[in-house]
Amino acid sequence: MRIAVFSSRSYDRRFLAEANAAHEHELTHLEARLDARTVPLADGHDAVCVFVNDVVDAAVVQGLAAAGTRLLTLRSAGFNHVDLQAAAAHGITVARVPAYSPYAVAEHTVALMLAVERRLHRAYNRVREGNFALDGLLGFDLRNKRVGIIGTGRIGQIVARILRGFGCSLRAYDVIRNDEVRDYGVRYVDLDTLLAECDVITLHCPLTPETHHLIGEDALRKIKPGVMIVNTSRGALIDTRAVIEGLKDGRIGNLAIDVYEEESDLFFEDLSDRVITDDVFSRLLTFPNVFVTAHQAFFTEEALGNIAETTLANATAFERGERSGNELTPESVRGDR
Repeated sequence: MRIAVFSSRSYDRRFLAEANAAHEHELTHLEARLDARTVPLADGHDAVCVFVNDVVDAAVVQGLAAAGTRLLTLRSAGFNHVDLQAAAAHGITVARVPAYSPYAVAEHTVALMLAVERRLHRAYNRVREGNFALDGLLGFDLRNKRVGIIGTGRIGQIVARILRGFGCSLRAYDVIRNDEVRDYGVRYVDLDTLLAECDVITLHCPLTPETHHLIGEDALRKIKPGVMIVNTSRGALIDTRAVIEGLKDGRIGNLAIDVYEEESDLFFEDLSDRVITDDVFSRLLTFPNVFVTAHQAFFTEEALGNIAETTLANATAFERGERSGNELTPESVRGDR
């Protein structure tokens, strides 16, 4: 198949090329993001491959269908950037990578916890400047802290397993309970109880209308003062403006995020020689107790290899008239985790 790969970076080209040795698709790598302006770049391709910040709304889907696209293959588990209704209406099959390395995201989550609470970002910069003072770097032990895990799918489960080794007291909230996490000493509670009791809250749930701005003004009225909030899931789970107010008045003691609700204008680009015009994001960076990484939790050798292999296997299955099992339809994603 001829596949147009949008938002392609050097690492995408490397891992897709390695995986493609077994599939022999014709790949056209495009650095541009897919949106209404760049749809014409897909002309002549049977399939389009996209990443999380590509825009695949109804207008884009219509343009792709008109250009002959029959398959949309995602290099991600998340699909909230794709209009599945429009794809179904235009006869475009959508397939994703449902799991690539939950360990990568889980391990990064715990790394963020440790980095922000021990102020590693500040310590690193100080030492490079010859400042070896410890003032402002006081942290706390994770041992015996109450950690609330919102979302206990595969990633949340692995986070629980890791934190059990730290000696944390684990709470969880999920509309679908995972019996396996109970083996790690996790106790399920309602959301209000988790917010009120936990010293650390980490988010591992999908973005749905019900979870949009899950951590917002209402949640911040219920949290334990000084809580640490960690998000490696979806940016819009957090109402950033509300969280900034929580940081200012001390309700939030630490914030560590790998995702941001307006990240499409920032992440995966080198903006070091430009002025960042997102005032909300810029305000976040002024807090000494905030640690931000740019959507890199997934970014490991193992994960990229798995993403490339599954992405191309989805295309091969479609080409053969088979199902890979990773197809998405409006009906199939109801209740998706």
